[in-house]
Amino acid sequence: MNCPIIKLTKDLIKRKSITPCDKGCQELLIKRLDKIGFNIEQTNYDNTSNFLAYRGSIGKTLAFSGHTDVAPAGNYNSWNTPPFTPTIINKHLYGRGAADMKGSIAAMIIAAERFIKKNNNYKGKLAFIITSDEESKTVKGVVKLLKIIMNRNEHIDYCVIGEPSSQTKLGDIIKNGRRGSITANLTIFGVQGHVAYPHLAKNPIHNTITFLQNLINTKWDNGNKYFPPTTMQIVNIYTPKTANNIIPGELFIQFNLRFSNELNDQTIRNTITNMLAQHNIKYKIKWSLSGQPFLTKQSKLVTATLEAIQKITGNKAKLSTDGGTSDGRFIAQTGAQIIELGPINKTIHAVNECVNINDLKQLSLIYEQIMKLLLL
Repeated sequence: MNCPIIKLTKDLIKRKSITPCDKGCQELLIKRLDKIGFNIEQTNYDNTSNFLAYRGSIGKTLAFSGHTDVAPAGNYNSWNTPPFTPTIINKHLYGRGAADMKGSIAAMIIAAERFIKKNNNYKGKLAFIITSDEESKTVKGVVKLLKIIMNRNEHIDYCVIGEPSSQTKLGDIIKNGRRGSITANLTIFGVQGHVAYPHLAKNPIHNTITFLQNLINTKWDNGNKYFPPTTMQIVNIYTPKTANNIIPGELFIQFNLRFSNELNDQTIRNTITNMLAQHNIKYKIKWSLSGQPFLTKQSKLVTATLEAIQKITGNKAKLSTDGGTSDGRFIAQTGAQIIELGPINKTIHAVNECVNINDLKQLSLIYEQIMKLLLL
């Protein structure tokens, strides 16, 4: 197939860039961007590859952000085709990263090539923010790049992230924000002893049941017009492995909250610690904050994206803030308007990940139309 978008996507899929390794994907992108006049700045940390690319100087900055790393493919024998051998079947391109998000990156790059060829003297700055640790620990990728950007007092006005946002058809959903995410790693302390002499022990499991009921039944907020209500899920409970005649001395509980902008992480921490105190529980707790909620309300970027989708596909997109987190939680710290727009997300991280070929072609046209609306 001669389509440059599909060809580039296939070239990227061939590279086994399991997070956080890039395996040469970014070199392909850098060569193409260099040919059309972008200034490239590579900033690699250990086994994480990153680069910033800029073209233009005066006016607003429109950045496209993406990651070249992919989730592990799992059991290769479960795939109908080898995960790192791009294969086209029934107008779908199969391979790890096809939808998340090598297809989006290819669509962005080809869109930039077309846009610059037609509009060499556009107003403003076109930028790319590319990393290889989005599927990993997210500490040596966009976080590092944003420190560079912010230390230089550079500004990002608009940012389009190529995360697979669509659900049933291309462009039906635009992510204009994400909930915050915080995880609690809670250890409850008791007194170990023999099950035949419970009066000499203190069972942390028994002593924690009412606290867990309280935690599960807590209503954190009602959400708002942009965000669904905050949710809490217990994801792990265990005690140290012992014999069946021993009352454990400790209980470990891990739970996560996805929270709306009606809350902040400190309110959550305070509520939990107060709850533990009310239940007279001896504990230690370690918090892990993945990101604060962020939101781009009706804005020039949102308007341009809605208009671009309707022009190219005829669809009227809806705004949504559901799902997990993304690199947008870091980019939001710059004050940029942010949207996430990419292919259908049905097969991401799954066996037989795939993307519709026509969707990738249209996605690239949508990205190009956004460039026109914001930089011309």
